Amino acid sequence: MSSHHIHWTLALIPMAVLVALQVLVIREFGSDALDGASQTALLVAAAVAVAMGMIFFKVPWKDIDHAISDNVRTIGGAILILFLIGAVSGSWMLSGVVPTMIYYGMQVVSPSVFLFIACLISALVSLVTGSSWTTIATIGIALMGIGTAHGYGVGWTAGAIISGAYFGDKISPLSDTTVLASSVGEVPLFKHIRYMLITTVPSFTIALIIFLVASLVHAEQGGVQSAQFAEGLKSAFNISPWLLLVPVAAAVFIALRLPAAIVLFLSAFIAGVVMLFAQPDIVQHVGGGNSFRGLMLTYYSGTSLDMGNEALSSLVQTRGMRGMLSTVFLIFCAAAFGGAMAGAGMLQSLTAALAKGVSGRRSLVASTVGTGLTANMVTGDQYLSIVLTGNIFKNLYKEKGYEGRLLSRSTEDSATVTSVLVPWNTCGMTQSLVLHVPTLTYLPYCFFNLISPLMSITIAMLGYKIFRVEEK
Repeated sequence: MSSHHIHWTLALIPMAVLVALQVLVIREFGSDALDGASQTALLVAAAVAVAMGMIFFKVPWKDIDHAISDNVRTIGGAILILFLIGAVSGSWMLSGVVPTMIYYGMQVVSPSVFLFIACLISALVSLVTGSSWTTIATIGIALMGIGTAHGYGVGWTAGAIISGAYFGDKISPLSDTTVLASSVGEVPLFKHIRYMLITTVPSFTIALIIFLVASLVHAEQGGVQSAQFAEGLKSAFNISPWLLLVPVAAAVFIALRLPAAIVLFLSAFIAGVVMLFAQPDIVQHVGGGNSFRGLMLTYYSGTSLDMGNEALSSLVQTRGMRGMLSTVFLIFCAAAFGGAMAGAGMLQSLTAALAKGVSGRRSLVASTVGTGLTANMVTGDQYLSIVLTGNIFKNLYKEKGYEGRLLSRSTEDSATVTSVLVPWNTCGMTQSLVLHVPTLTYLPYCFFNLISPLMSITIAMLGYKIFRVEEK
C-alpha cells in the first residue's frame, strides 16, 4: 500500500513505542543499556512496524523484507570502520602513543583555555581528515585524557571534541557526508561548502565562545590533577616524542587521501609494531608472557592496567574490536527498525506530513531541519537521513523556486550534526563507545550540534542570502 494512505499519526505509533521503551531502558539499565536492552527495544519497535504494515496496511512481507535488507546492506562500511577504530584505540593506547600525546598535551595546553583549544584542535583535524569518526577515535581520546587530568567533567570535554569534530566534518571537501549532501541537492561541492559557511561559522563561533568562558570559569575553580596524571603515565609507559611519529604517519596517509578504512588499518598496524619495541613490558603483561598473544589481545580484546589511580586506570583501559560488538549489534537493529518503517510505508508518511503546509522559506527550511532530525531518530543512520531528507524535499524546493544549495545546507545543518545526539543512531552509539561517555551525558554540551539546526532556521527567517532560482 502506498504511503499516502497511511495517516502520519498511525505512523507515529512504532516511534512512540521506541521512545517509550528507550526511556524505560535508560532508566533501568543506565550505561549498560547498550549491552542488549536498547537492541531489544529497537527490535520490538520494528516488530510493531512490521505488524502494522502487514495487518492494517496490507503491505506484503517481501516488500518489508526487501527494505530491511537494503538498510542492512548500507551499514557494511560503517561496521568495518568500527572494528578498525577498536583496533586503533587499543594499539594507540598500549603502544604509548595516546599516553605520550596526553603527557605532552598537559604541558602545552593550559587548563584555563582547554575546552576552547580541544574544540579548535578537533575542528582542524576533522577539517583535514574529513572524518569526525577518525578525529574522535585518535586525537579525541587523547583530549579526553587531558581534560580528565585537568579536572574537567567528561560531558564538557566530550562536547568540545564532538563540536569541533563535526564542524570540520561538515565543511571538509573530504567528508563523505558533505559530498553526499551536495550530491542529493544537486549542488557543486565547493558551492555547497561556501553556502554552508553562512550558518556554520556563526554556530561554531558561538560554541567556541561558550567553551572559552567555561574554561576560564573552570580555571578559577582549580581542582587540577594533571601532575598526578603525568607522573602516573610516565611511570607506566615509556614516554618519548618519537612515538608521535605514529600520528604523524597517520596524518601523511590522510594527506594522501587514502580511504578512512585504510588509514585506520595502517595506523593500527604501525602502532602494533611500535608497541613491541616501545612498551615490551606491557605487551608481555597483557599476553601473559607471550608478546604475540599480547599484540593480538590489544587489537581484538579489552585490556586494562593497574595505574594505582582509578581515574587513570579507567583512562588507559581499552576495548579493542570485541568492545565494538554491542554497537555493531545495535546498528543492525537500528537498520532493521528503519527498514521496517520504510517498507511499511510509515517513514514516507511521516516525512510527507512534515512537508505539508510549507508556504515559504521559513516553513520550508524548518520542515527540512525537522525531517533531518526525525530521520536520524527513526533510521538510526546519518547517511540514510541525508538521502531521505534530500529526496523528500528536492522537488518541493524546485517547485517553490529555491536553489538546491538551500536544501543541501539545511540537510547538513540537521541530518549530519544531530546524528551524534541520538543514543541509538550509529554516530551517537559510536562516539559514546569510543569516548566512554554516555550520549545523554555529552548531549547538553555539544553546543555546535545543538545550535546548527536553530541557526539554519534563524538565517531562513532573516532571509539572508536566500535566493530564488530566477534571482541573480
